[in-house]
Amino acid sequence: MNNLHLFLPCAGGVETYLADEATKIIGDKEAIRQEMGGVAVKASWRQALELNLHSRLASRVLVGVMQRPYRSEDDIYEAACDVAWEIWFTHKQTFKIDITATRSPLKSLNFAALRVKDAICDRFRHKSGERPSVDTQRPDARVYVHLSAEHVSLYVDTSGEPLFKRGWRQDKGDAPLKETLAAAMIAASGWWDLKSSAAQTSFQPLYDPCCGSGTIAIEAAQIALGIPAGGQRRFGFERLLPFQKHVWDAMKTEALSADSARGNGQKDLKNIEIYGSDVAHRMVDFAQRNAELAGVAEIVQLRGGDALQRKPPCEVPPQGAVILTNPPYGERIEIAGVAAQSRGARVHTVRANHSPRGLRDEFDRPIEESHIQADARPVRASRETAEFNAEEGDFFPQLATHWKTHFDGWTAHLLVPDMKLPGKMRLKETRRVPLWNGPIECRLFRFDIQGRKEQKAAQA
Repeated sequence: MNNLHLFLPCAGGVETYLADEATKIIGDKEAIRQEMGGVAVKASWRQALELNLHSRLASRVLVGVMQRPYRSEDDIYEAACDVAWEIWFTHKQTFKIDITATRSPLKSLNFAALRVKDAICDRFRHKSGERPSVDTQRPDARVYVHLSAEHVSLYVDTSGEPLFKRGWRQDKGDAPLKETLAAAMIAASGWWDLKSSAAQTSFQPLYDPCCGSGTIAIEAAQIALGIPAGGQRRFGFERLLPFQKHVWDAMKTEALSADSARGNGQKDLKNIEIYGSDVAHRMVDFAQRNAELAGVAEIVQLRGGDALQRKPPCEVPPQGAVILTNPPYGERIEIAGVAAQSRGARVHTVRANHSPRGLRDEFDRPIEESHIQADARPVRASRETAEFNAEEGDFFPQLATHWKTHFDGWTAHLLVPDMKLPGKMRLKETRRVPLWNGPIECRLFRFDIQGRKEQKAAQA
């Protein structure tokens, strides 16, 4: 268990940041290889546990147990038969198969998954005379299969529930942002330096004017305090045979003790300024309860109010201040507040499309919903989505005007699917980072806000 080949799937566009985070967690840059859709890591079993506990960007931590060429379902069966499944779980435990594919020549992924299931059961029956059962709802072990055009890859999942489920969220809105994507936004904005520890970083004030249930603000606060991402949840590896409870308890205690020591420093708390607001007071209540459960209520300041009306929550310090938000747009949620009063806004919900690339969010769905057809391509936002609905068109120009009037000196980062947003806001972006919000291709735009000339002249 000291020479495992791990794969950490992540959202599209996050691979570079995840590679830096994994390097920081395990301390060995040579063991990390960035790939499309995730990061490959050579690590020990203990490091696999550490990645589960600390990673904020990975969707899962998978242990690769087999990869070989295939041409038919029989080849897949033989590959699965050659895996020593008995070192991972027993015939008394349950398991589940999830399968994804990219350009696979096979016609039925259901049948391919069935052959893997047969191979696992046949191997156990040959070894012990008994076979494990399948449980698609609460399995003890999860087996992942990925089919490329030429190779079949088999994995044992160590995470269980996807890693964006941190364990603290109790309340959420209509279109909650995944915690892993919120962390990716924080990293892409530069607010979170993945190559430095929280203790070494001087954090800028951070403000989310469309905070919803508080995901961005809470993630940022936990990062600043050094709180481990998985410190409040259970993991799939706790039901696998290599698991040693005393080792895990010691590892978790050490991580939480370091967090407690940092959190008790009053100087640290005073130097961290994180703010959130939302036009829906119900969402602010949700965010407040989530912040309390996440252990960051002391440093996250949450208020109600329209993003088009709220003034800056603090002065801009010498190191600068950051606005970071995933504002409402057509695929996610309705526009409210002043913008909605000027034009009627319609409610839209996220469509359950396929994941943009092979091993990614498809792992978070039941097998019958997770199949990617052969020759699958990334799902791009439609023209209507990318350019927003006409009813929502007033919000962003008004937001730009509000920022120019009141937020001089701030740096704003917006995650949206509209590639033409800078022109509509009449702001020149200084950076755009591609990120996928589930099936929606987005950009994280950076704007360096400069106040109106007449405003600056009046202040002078």
